[in-house]
Amino acid sequence: MDRQAVVASLSALAHEGRLDIFRLLVKAGPQGTPAGEIARRLAVMPNALSANLKVLSHAGLIGSRRQGRSIIYRANYSAMTDVLGFLMEDCCGGDAAICGPLVEIANRAACCAEPPGL
Repeated sequence: MDRQAVVASLSALAHEGRLDIFRLLVKAGPQGTPAGEIARRLAVMPNALSANLKVLSHAGLIGSRRQGRSIIYRANYSAMTDVLGFLMEDCCGGDAAICGPLVEIANRAACCAEPPGL
């Protein structure tokens, strides 16, 4: 991932409302969440939600699809992985004392990873 894309992603997430939306979508999984449900769960006004979804979408962190009359938003896990990978590249000069907690976090997240070949 190039630096400009990382900066755009981090800039998009550097807002409490957008960070909350992104985390909600990450937790929702690949099926995503309808816009109305996001607004209800986060108590966000529709116009503010729309603006924040647009910023996250332009940064490539989320995608959307139409389902009937609803728009379903979902996290772009590939983009999230790219940003995290960029941030951890060349991590800590190999110092286990620094990297250890990061490995533990990654291992906790790995519990939901699909087995190879699925």
